[in-house]
Amino acid sequence: MLKPLHDYVLLEKEKVEKTTSSGIILTSGKEKSKLAVVKAIGTGVEKPEYKVGDRVLYREYAGTNMKVDDEEFIVIKDEDIIACEG
Repeated sequence: MLKPLHDYVLLEKEKVEKTTSSGIILTSGKEKSKLAVVKAIGTGVEKPEYKVGDRVLYREYAGTNMKVDDEEFIVIKDEDIIACEG
């Protein structure tokens, strides 16, 4: 597992459903979830209002995306997390 440095946070992106419960296939690309689960917090993040395991909402064009195996992650700055579920 990657460990974020400084004031960065590692998030695991939520998977977007490709089909509805009734079987309708959704078009790809336009609607991507900006919700993710916090996986790790860098030591430079001061007094985070979230913890590992929390679901958070992040800014649309923030961070660096990466794919490990079949999971999608994003590394973003603490300031780009704009809401926390809870």
